[in-house]
Amino acid sequence: MKGAARWLRVGFLVVMCGPPPALGQEAAIAGREATLVDSILGLMTLEEKLGQLAQYSARWNPDLRTPEATPEHLEMVREGRVGSFLSLYGAGPLEELQRVAVEESRLGIPLLFAHDVIHGFRTIFPIPLAEAATWDPEAVERAARVAAVEATGAGVHWTFAPMVDVARDPRWGRIVEGSGEDPYLGSVLARARVRGFQGEDLADPTTLLATAKHYVAYGGAEGGRDYNTVDVSERTLHEIYLPPFRAAVYEGVASVMAAFNEIGGVPMHAHDALIDGLLREEWGWDGVLVSDYTGILELIQHGVAADSLAAGGLALRAGVDIDMMSGIYGEKLAGAVRAGRLDEGLVDAAVRRVLLAKARLGLFEDPYRYADPAREQAVTLAAEHRRAAREMARRAIVLLQNDGTLPFSKDVGTIAVIGPLADDRDAPLGPWAGAGRVEDVGTVLAGIRDAVGEAAVSFVMGAGTADEDTTGFAEAVRAAETADAVVLVLGESRQISGEAASRHELGLPGVQLELAERVLAAGRPTAVVLMNGRPLAIPWLAENAPAILETWFLGTETGPAVADVLFGDVSPGGRLPVTFPRAVGQVPIYYNHKNTGRPPSEEKYTSKYLELPSTPLYPFGHGLSYTTFEYGEPTLSRPTMSAVDTLTVSVEVTNTGDRTGDEVVQMYVRDLVRSVTPPVMELKGFERVTLAPGETLTVAFPIVIEDLAFYDTDGWWVVEPGTFAVMVGGSSAETREVRFEATEGIRLRYTPAGLRMAAERESDR
Repeated sequence: MKGAARWLRVGFLVVMCGPPPALGQEAAIAGREATLVDSILGLMTLEEKLGQLAQYSARWNPDLRTPEATPEHLEMVREGRVGSFLSLYGAGPLEELQRVAVEESRLGIPLLFAHDVIHGFRTIFPIPLAEAATWDPEAVERAARVAAVEATGAGVHWTFAPMVDVARDPRWGRIVEGSGEDPYLGSVLARARVRGFQGEDLADPTTLLATAKHYVAYGGAEGGRDYNTVDVSERTLHEIYLPPFRAAVYEGVASVMAAFNEIGGVPMHAHDALIDGLLREEWGWDGVLVSDYTGILELIQHGVAADSLAAGGLALRAGVDIDMMSGIYGEKLAGAVRAGRLDEGLVDAAVRRVLLAKARLGLFEDPYRYADPAREQAVTLAAEHRRAAREMARRAIVLLQNDGTLPFSKDVGTIAVIGPLADDRDAPLGPWAGAGRVEDVGTVLAGIRDAVGEAAVSFVMGAGTADEDTTGFAEAVRAAETADAVVLVLGESRQISGEAASRHELGLPGVQLELAERVLAAGRPTAVVLMNGRPLAIPWLAENAPAILETWFLGTETGPAVADVLFGDVSPGGRLPVTFPRAVGQVPIYYNHKNTGRPPSEEKYTSKYLELPSTPLYPFGHGLSYTTFEYGEPTLSRPTMSAVDTLTVSVEVTNTGDRTGDEVVQMYVRDLVRSVTPPVMELKGFERVTLAPGETLTVAFPIVIEDLAFYDTDGWWVVEPGTFAVMVGGSSAETREVRFEATEGIRLRYTPAGLRMAAERESDR
């Protein structure tokens, strides 16, 4: 009996012999899956087991515009020496490759197909940093759901997303892939993306295995230089970098990817204390731990392994289940296991987790369930997907400043659109653009022409994104001088954001700033549209530009969304998920910093720079609207809080302008005095609300004991009695404060039981 038929038969026997219904439906299903996996494992040779732990990449076919497996890979599949592929998609080709696995290999175990579905598949949504700027978890979840529907239509089972790394250094190129600098916002959006990718049940063929990456603290790379060393304290690790991973785990994320960096001198691909210890034992996670690309082989370069065999042993013992592209597990470890130098039980545990992931996706019941060319055609660039991408792009745009220039009237007259990115179809896709294509992208120029008519719009490129050519300046200035309004589109190409794209400075590349100086000197009403994958240091623009829109890389629907905001069809409501510095010398700069013993002041011997203020150019949470909002004084449901209380802080927010607009109401907490130095503030709640002119809304946030906890010197999460400040407002820099007392001390610990911490009062110790 071959392939799918064999495992359908085994599945039937498992159903007959599985756990009784009294265990509940979910437990019964889990029991059947485990029994099925164990039955398969018992039939496997050592080489076949190690093959399940081996992942290889595809090659690009320029004629078909899709990736494909090589003939060598096909033979390895027939021999049972491959468990998964990355960077493969296309329902037809994957159906054929899966057929080879289930019908031509000895055991017929189906393959897993993975791809980097980061912010959309064919319909490209805004980059994750831009999605974070929406401060809208429901919208972020919808975007991931659309991506999952399109990707699974193309045969993909598994995405290497969400990236949940906290990033405080915008020089790091991969800040583009995450949710910014805050662990709370990052945790909320991590859960939203996991829900979107994985849905309610992985047995649904429109769901993907999600991957929380990169575990852990990859975003703390020294100097913002990708792949670099990370040196963080235990407290910073637990309070800043681990929370989004913990949130993803409690949301049921199916996979976690190890990071390239080290922690405390131990590379993450060999860090058994943080993988098998914290992640699996303490948090109770049972998913698949995948290496990053050649991450296991790189243990040699790290200096902790003498050769590839030693590297493979370190990784397997640490709990890394799948070897991505190193070729070590599948080609090197069998001899070590047979010689007794490596425990086969470690191999079995890893294989069991991989097979269980395949079972949860339903691949043993129907290995072709994701390979449906008809569904692929129906869902690719579907009209409702493009509408969702446009709505998300609108919500991600942040109005950094505005002197009243925006919104432009559609009757403004002639508009000069100037800048190297105005008619660029490539940049809006951003890095890791799935299966996105430039021909699908609406540019800013096209969006403006669609909004006001082609006859009213002129276009001059003016300069390139990164070169030193100024020959286009004169034409750009003439266009600006003869126009009634100017849209100046500046920023980065997508090639200088993302992996291996760290920058040593954060200004506009090339001669773009000089172009801006010349164009703005024309004195016309001008809106600067920024397109970029990281915070930029743009103090001259901040001082001289009438209006600045931060549009990030918005994806397929860039042009229509930008035009919607420029002409006031939509009032911008995005807020910054990351701090914008005045200069690269301020980096790292983030809102939840420590106060120090000498906080900045006009006194000489305090923590500040000689040449510029210590404050950021634009703070975390900042963003303007085409209307204005007024906050009342926050109030508390009670002045004290015990360990079992839920305190509520409420505030009235009023739209005091003449347009409907969105406000992101943000709630921060500070412990005024404790045994370990506190941050000046920590985000603990937010809500994006829409208010009509004159409308007042009361926004309420619950505060529970876990919101007050910190990681103490003994490795416990604790709350100490004392005074806490609650700050509510429209950004981290503009809040109103109220205080309460925590009346009892408590220590807490995360357990596999759920998101809440298991508590033990001081009096019970």
